[in-house]
Amino acid sequence: MSSPPVVDVQGVWTRFGETVVHEDIDLVVHRGEMLGLVGGSGSGKTTLLREVVGLLKPTQGEVRLFGHSVFGSDPDVQRDLRRRFGMLFQHGALFSALPVFDNIAFPLRELKRLDEELIRELVWMKLAMVELEPAHGLLMPAELSGGMVKRVALARALALEPELLVLDEPTAGLDPDRSQNFVKLIRTLQRELNFTVIMVTHDIDTLAGLANRVAALSDRRVVAVGTFKEVLAVDHPFIRSYFGGAHAVAALEQAG
Repeated sequence: MSSPPVVDVQGVWTRFGETVVHEDIDLVVHRGEMLGLVGGSGSGKTTLLREVVGLLKPTQGEVRLFGHSVFGSDPDVQRDLRRRFGMLFQHGALFSALPVFDNIAFPLRELKRLDEELIRELVWMKLAMVELEPAHGLLMPAELSGGMVKRVALARALALEPELLVLDEPTAGLDPDRSQNFVKLIRTLQRELNFTVIMVTHDIDTLAGLANRVAALSDRRVVAVGTFKEVLAVDHPFIRSYFGGAHAVAALEQAG
């Protein structure tokens, strides 16, 4: 018997007052995939991401992770689901009053199962995983560069060794070199740890560097989903606009 999809969005409608953001959206992400969500401003990319992780309940429809409803009533199932994914927020969302060490240790301490010695070892391991030194654990978030904030946030997102990594604009605010290095880091970790990725990005280089499938949101719906080749074959104004520029073409060609 095959395992259920990691992410399964079924018939989702999202309304805010009279405004309809999503209209009957279906989307499936299978284990080991790296799916990029793209769309114009106001297309509901981040809203959909928030629904996937249970931060926002859709007006209608169902969202399932690992075969279980994200909005189910069993608290034990919900607790287990939260441990199976990690999220990297757009601006890192580090706790500003806590040093780097305690930011990464936070989800480990929330388990209430690990002693401090093991937590310390795991935090050092996660710092090394994102190519930071133990000394960085003593720094406060305000002392970090933009690239270091992203790496610390990534270390925290991976603290519980999740099966699903959720990325909201992972390279936003980074210069091209730091962005490229961060993409390489995520790609390397995904190969080593084999987690599934669903991400929102507006950046074509990040999309080309990470995603092996793409879902395009426009007109309140998923207008195309598949490999780059399959999505590019869809005749839709957003697809032509987003992927039709010379830079986009070059980025996709380089990604192969």
